[in-house]
Amino acid sequence: MSYTPRQYLLHGTLFLLTLLTTTWAGAEWLKGSPLFHLLWTGNYAEFWQNYSVGFRFSLPLLGFLSLHEFGHFYYAQKHKLAVSMPFFIPIWLGFLGGPISIGTAGAFISIKSAFRTRREVFDVGVAGPILGFIVALGILFWGFTHLPPPEFIFEIHPDYKAYGLDYAKYVYNDAANSGNIELGSNLLFEFFKHFVANDPAAVPNGFELIHYPWLFAGYLALVFTALNMLPMGQLDGGHVIYALFGYEQHRSISRICFAAFVFYAGLGMVEPYNNFWDEATSNVLYLLYLFLVFYTMFKDKGHVAILAICIFVGQFAMRLIWPSLTGYSGWLVLALLIGRVLGLYHPPAYHETPLSTTQKVIAWISLLIFALCFSPEPIKV
Repeated sequence: MSYTPRQYLLHGTLFLLTLLTTTWAGAEWLKGSPLFHLLWTGNYAEFWQNYSVGFRFSLPLLGFLSLHEFGHFYYAQKHKLAVSMPFFIPIWLGFLGGPISIGTAGAFISIKSAFRTRREVFDVGVAGPILGFIVALGILFWGFTHLPPPEFIFEIHPDYKAYGLDYAKYVYNDAANSGNIELGSNLLFEFFKHFVANDPAAVPNGFELIHYPWLFAGYLALVFTALNMLPMGQLDGGHVIYALFGYEQHRSISRICFAAFVFYAGLGMVEPYNNFWDEATSNVLYLLYLFLVFYTMFKDKGHVAILAICIFVGQFAMRLIWPSLTGYSGWLVLALLIGRVLGLYHPPAYHETPLSTTQKVIAWISLLIFALCFSPEPIKV
């Protein structure tokens, strides 16, 4: 497929803007301070010195995003599908003061022609996550084998010196630090922490991971991989499920996985021990959310209402038995996006050609990658 000079200009400009915004965001995360005031006050030398540090974050992150999308793009071209070049999405929020974004909302390609076979769906869907996963492994390996000494954190937080290397016991319980952001973990990240790190004592805790560019970029790469590999809808994981099991089974699997995803995400929305009846308005609003998020799952809206009530009652019962279970409310936004915008179901290909044995093995490996990368609580605020 050929592209016009205007298309090259558009996609190239979006990539460069995303490089600028991710570098800006990375510099603010790594330095722990905003950059905009340096421009405002005319401290250009200090601004550039701080800004350039952000390339240690933006380059590995964009390397991951680029190769993930290249995997999709290559196989779409190979199967002679009409496909766009990758659209990179820059987001710059530095003018608000402080590190509040990673500089991008990701990247995507637009496939403008229908898939002819399930094998085409599989090749295009699985290539991005697998190639991106390999890149993420390289980023994490470099990051964990080149950790700075534990004292590095004092360069970011000089006030921590008063506590020594045991600072974690004190600073995060301080009300002044209550706004700290803690990153979560996943199975693969835990493996690298315990078996690959050059010095276990130098591995940062979840609150300070944002100051280690390669680890931060690698962790985000795993999170993005897991999000893309959710086994539902037309996400990459949904493509794999469709190609592996076919149209009808994909619908069933997508429904089950989506309902389980919402069930886990919303556990913290139900408080059986905290004045349940006094929170009637919140409970009604949450039930309305459940109805909206499941609205497209069934044609019969009575079935939708029954499912919403069952999820609510199940969450209530689960919290009664295990009050410590809170789920992760951040996933509720993603669930609404999937349920109402992206869709739960996969359009059928023209030919339901089963996958080859090799492709089936790769499909199951890709689902294992999802399990290794998924973080139940990726960001704790």
